[in-house]
Amino acid sequence: MEYGKYNGISIQVSLSGYSFEIYGRDCEPVYTDWHDSGQVFTEPAFQRRYDEIGISLFTRKCALVPRQFFSPMMAGSLLSEVVRLDENDIVEYVEIPEFAAVLLYSNSIGESLSHTLSEMVRKTDGNKVRVYPELYYLLKYLPSIREYNKIVASYHDGYLHLVMAQGKTLLLCNVFEAADFTTAEYFIFLALKKMQLNPEVSTIYFRTGLSEEESMSLYRYFRSVEGR
Repeated sequence: MEYGKYNGISIQVSLSGYSFEIYGRDCEPVYTDWHDSGQVFTEPAFQRRYDEIGISLFTRKCALVPRQFFSPMMAGSLLSEVVRLDENDIVEYVEIPEFAAVLLYSNSIGESLSHTLSEMVRKTDGNKVRVYPELYYLLKYLPSIREYNKIVASYHDGYLHLVMAQGKTLLLCNVFEAADFTTAEYFIFLALKKMQLNPEVSTIYFRTGLSEEESMSLYRYFRSVEGR
């Protein structure tokens, strides 16, 4: 691989390991399957610097709140109303100005790989980047979709991360426990029905890879399916 062509990397981290995509302005992106965390120190892609870096963690401990109802001192109590937090969980937040909202989250899910990667993989200027929840990147992806119905998802380790919007209006931002992909599809179509979005005129975008069987299952309902 000619690393000189690539100036950005997007890394996804879960309890079971990691996956990444490297991309550049003049070349096609390169995606990887999920790897065991033990391979992280020998991965050549993590030994160089990038102009752009994104590191996402598949944490289910997330909640999106309107900006006007948020204050930093309330971050922990607000998140604890939505998800179960342990006593020593660290609660962080990041603003989502595109939707006048704040994403509350905790990366305390019993792993250290995301922290290791944030230390290893540095920007061209030597700075490191924060680790954000997968939901953050789904929300950031929405404005790039040109269709009126915007549906973006990730599925890994038994959890579906899902966001939906119509135009500039955010309709849904949530994480669902789904033991298998069939259950994940159930939550997708339940949300579509509740939000009155027609899958036959919609494209669903996945930030995680889809098997051929999973893609074909979704194609039975959606106009188009886009995944890694």
